[in-house]
Amino acid sequence: MTLQDALFNWAQIRLVADARPDDHAAAETADFFAEILQEDHQVTSFGLVVVDEEIIRLDYTHEGVNKSQSYDRDRVERLLADIRSNPKYNEQ
Repeated sequence: MTLQDALFNWAQIRLVADARPDDHAAAETADFFAEILQEDHQVTSFGLVVVDEEIIRLDYTHEGVNKSQSYDRDRVERLLADIRSNPKYNEQ
């Protein structure tokens, strides 16, 4: 998996895990992608910043260099929207 794919996948599932604190599968998946970022790509820190209504930025440190990647907010939030719209995943 490329660094860019791992960053985007982590961003998507991190949003899901944060929005659904009782969703243990989402938290485990976020941890899985965090592990890929750390072990496979030497990313030592990473976090999401909501810039505005259109942009989410992922700040990270890769091989000792601070970097950032901006994403279309709708694209990053798509997984969460899909989960919320499916009753199967929202039963209590």
